[in-house]
Amino acid sequence: MPSPRPSLWFNDNAEEAIAFYISVFGDGELLDAARMPEGGPAPAGTFLAGEFRLRDQVFAAMNGGPEFTFNEAVSFVIDCKDQAEVDYFWDSLLADGGREDQCGWLKDKFGLSWQVVPTRLIELLSDPNPARSSAAMQAMLQMQKIVIADLEAAADAAASAPTPTAV
Repeated sequence: MPSPRPSLWFNDNAEEAIAFYISVFGDGELLDAARMPEGGPAPAGTFLAGEFRLRDQVFAAMNGGPEFTFNEAVSFVIDCKDQAEVDYFWDSLLADGGREDQCGWLKDKFGLSWQVVPTRLIELLSDPNPARSSAAMQAMLQMQKIVIADLEAAADAAASAPTPTAV
């Protein structure tokens, strides 16, 4: 049974993007590449389309021209186990021209949107104590890159704050 896979449309730098993503994620490879034949509208050997793998996810990529560009309607989530992973992916994906956004979102130098999310954020937002979860949410809304220690500090401060007394 076929599996769905994301297909990424680049202007003319799909091969460069694939190499970049493989370098960031470490465990990946170019699986297949279709190149321009002799006599085509671009120089022979120019990358047209292909497939690549990052860890267990297969992607398709093509050089389709400038007609379509990426936007935040589609993003890729990276679940990070700790701050070191958050920092690594955040810094790596921003390298050479990426742009930070709010709440753990960023755009890489190719314009593709990513969410770099520590699993601790989800745990704090699911905390059964509403003061802790609300404080973690409010702290996250003030961040660009998610900082786990700051989320925990906000949640802990809310949990230890005195409760108002009824009058």
